[in-house]
Amino acid sequence: MTLPPPHPHARVLIVDDERDLVDLLSITLRRMGLEPEGASGLAEARDKLAAGGFGLCLADLRLGDGDGLDLVAWIQKHRPETPVAVLTAHASVDAAVRALKLGAFDFVTKPVDLEVLRRLVNAALHNPPSPLDRLTRLVGHAACTEALRQTIVRVSRTQAPVHVHGETGTGKELVARLIHQTGSRSEGPFVAVNCGAIPQELVESELFGHRRGAFTGAVADHTGLIRAAEGGTLFLDEIADLPLATQVKLLRVLQDKAVRPVGGQQETAVDVRFISATHRRLETEVAAGRFREDLYYRLVVIEIDVPPLRERREDIPDLCTSILARLGAPPPLTLSPEALALLAGHAFPGNVRELENILERASNLTDGVTIEARHIVLRERPTTAPTPSPVPPTAEAASLSLPRYLESLERERLAEALQICGGNRSAAARRLGLTLRQLRYRLKKLGLDGGPER
Repeated sequence: MTLPPPHPHARVLIVDDERDLVDLLSITLRRMGLEPEGASGLAEARDKLAAGGFGLCLADLRLGDGDGLDLVAWIQKHRPETPVAVLTAHASVDAAVRALKLGAFDFVTKPVDLEVLRRLVNAALHNPPSPLDRLTRLVGHAACTEALRQTIVRVSRTQAPVHVHGETGTGKELVARLIHQTGSRSEGPFVAVNCGAIPQELVESELFGHRRGAFTGAVADHTGLIRAAEGGTLFLDEIADLPLATQVKLLRVLQDKAVRPVGGQQETAVDVRFISATHRRLETEVAAGRFREDLYYRLVVIEIDVPPLRERREDIPDLCTSILARLGAPPPLTLSPEALALLAGHAFPGNVRELENILERASNLTDGVTIEARHIVLRERPTTAPTPSPVPPTAEAASLSLPRYLESLERERLAEALQICGGNRSAAARRLGLTLRQLRYRLKKLGLDGGPER
């Protein structure tokens, strides 16, 4: 990936009590046109950062007068605009992962590979395009959708591995693409891999590559998908389907930032951000022995939950408009109020993907420019599955105006969540993908604000 050169006067603070290392890093940074400055400990670093003016901080995790993790936390609170990358010994990768959870941009293991350092510095100082231009692809205005946008913007500022969880059809790959496109790697490749779609006997070759003659049929060298994502992002969808033997090799790639092809003797350094996703709960897979616990802690540094469509019903009208426009049927199609009300009351077990399928079918059934309720074909939710959503609307409900009908659905959903959570508003807010403040506002707005708060 070729990034624009960083600002020639960008100042970089190097926090380390090893003077020789500070000098070595300073030489490298000056050759990049930067202005390095050293700090030997935690107190000195805080004083210099408090004065401001630094575009990046490189901090050792072990300092003579304190813990580098404390400095990462202090920067997130007092200088959040300054990215911080941590320097750590190879045996302390767990500490580096904790730093990423606290908000560190990335980490570099000692002894420092100067080429890896250069790439990290360029990525940290590169200003990507306005994320708002990209996030228009995440359609909707529900509170949980807006919270998801804010999370994507925040996460895109780091290089930490991200795990995206959500039901099938919620848009996990879209979230991964938006993280990539709004971050410093936007000019690099985005490589998506469905781990469950690759035959087990080929998965290592596909991911890590292979050397000619490594196995029967290996007639030429193969780079592999991890190296194909060099300078960009590798999206590992349905990561829970990855075989245990392959999980071991992936763990080494995450720890060492290097990949060894099947049949190869040498490792090749890679600069790749990892985003994984699954519709299952990885912690459940770990407990069942189907997923390695150490890999879980490397991949799930930051976790994002994508809400199902039934929890963001306010987004259905906007999603319908976007999907119909994307279908490109001339003349442009619209939905009748009755058709929209019917969709608003559906449980959507297949989420946004199901909505797209329903609208594509309906667009082929209508002869005019308006999709009527009779054109909407809904599939029923299996009777063995729980039904947390309201049933399709009655004739009385369908006669309501759309805003009042959606308000009635929201009231029912809020009451249901509070009942399931035993009246605990904090738990209900988490279940609904809302903040506690947003839940209080909605309860008051809909006349459900009675009773003591728990």
